[in-house]
Amino acid sequence: MNVISLADVSSPLLHTRDERGVHRLVLNRPAAFNVLGEDMLAALQSALDAIALDESARIVVLSANGKAFCAGHNLKEMRAQPEMAYYQKLFTQCSRMMLSIQKLPVPVIARVQGLATAAGCQLVAQSDLAVATSGASFGVNGIDVGLFCATPSVPLVRNMLPKQAMEMLLTGGFISADEACARGLINRVVPLEALDDEVEKMVLSILAKPREAVAMGKALFYQQRETGIEAAYQLAGQSMACNMMHPVAQEGVQAFIEKRKPQWPVPAPAPAP
Repeated sequence: MNVISLADVSSPLLHTRDERGVHRLVLNRPAAFNVLGEDMLAALQSALDAIALDESARIVVLSANGKAFCAGHNLKEMRAQPEMAYYQKLFTQCSRMMLSIQKLPVPVIARVQGLATAAGCQLVAQSDLAVATSGASFGVNGIDVGLFCATPSVPLVRNMLPKQAMEMLLTGGFISADEACARGLINRVVPLEALDDEVEKMVLSILAKPREAVAMGKALFYQQRETGIEAAYQLAGQSMACNMMHPVAQEGVQAFIEKRKPQWPVPAPAPAP
């Protein structure tokens, strides 16, 4: 495995990349339930910015060490600086990081092994795909301390039906992994011992597709979702036309006609660190 920026084990985020272009970001504050403190947010932003510039990148797998996936913002850090300017800067920083996930040209898969609450649940909702263990749980329980989870509600309501999302936001109640899957927050639920294998299946399935088509598709998916249906069809039609003109689609269609497997270019290996 090629290492891009794997710091010492005390680093808030561990970042590796393998020869296939699969980046792995591991939240590494297990004793603090991997809270999104200022250091973690900065580390995630730096990693996402680097991945955005890596033309050999294919997929990002976002995971965590410890019993929790992510317990949201660092409330102690927030309480220590009760200033409007500080809070505005913090939530702007977090929102920028979340949007960077959506703007990446490659899919982001959340690998959830435990509790994901508040901004941690937001991180799952913002990811393109998510696989969780059967013991994972999800909540947006800021309301329990008098803080409505406003920013987590943005991706949450784009994953779930409005009343399902609103119930979680207003009550602070948690849902199980099975419930999260049924409501559209995650894609798969598996036993802990099968989690890595299930993520790898998803990785291999995406790696088998051309990067260019995946990138165009991801960009269009989010862009059209935020527009009216007429504008969405215009965007989608233009995207498909551009995609069809690309060599990967030309080869794919020709292979279908000739009843053979497409011979897409093999992605260049990730450069050595």
